[in-house]
Amino acid sequence: MTIERRTIITGAASAALVLASGMPLRADNHNDWQGWRDQILAGRAVSDGTITLDLPAVAENGAQVPLTVRLDSPMTADDHVTAIHIIATRNPAPQIGSFRLTPQMTRAEAMTRIRVAEEQEILVLAEISDGRVFQQTASIIVSVGGCAT
Repeated sequence: MTIERRTIITGAASAALVLASGMPLRADNHNDWQGWRDQILAGRAVSDGTITLDLPAVAENGAQVPLTVRLDSPMTADDHVTAIHIIATRNPAPQIGSFRLTPQMTRAEAMTRIRVAEEQEILVLAEISDGRVFQQTASIIVSVGGCAT
């Protein structure tokens, strides 16, 4: 097996860009999820409710846990959900994902499968076009963790 010089240079350049960006590759402790939340909120107040989470209470395998997030929104140009953010409060890398939505979407909904390390709360933040932010949490128990620490 031979490795081309171009492959090595490309890989090294990619690694250097990731390191130079200052972006953490993973959270060092279980409180780092609060930093992600604060960054999303950017000083805005948060309200409970209006978000429906479909997440199993118990997951046998934390490597593939189904999650559906729904909001009741008219999805018009003046009143729509602009983003849905999912945070796992006790995962090594707490930011599960962010979904950007537009008024052209027929409903405010995101479906995915997430990795869950251990028993924890999943926090969902939803940004609305008028600047409001809603949150909802759901607890999950995991038999076998799905994240390597």
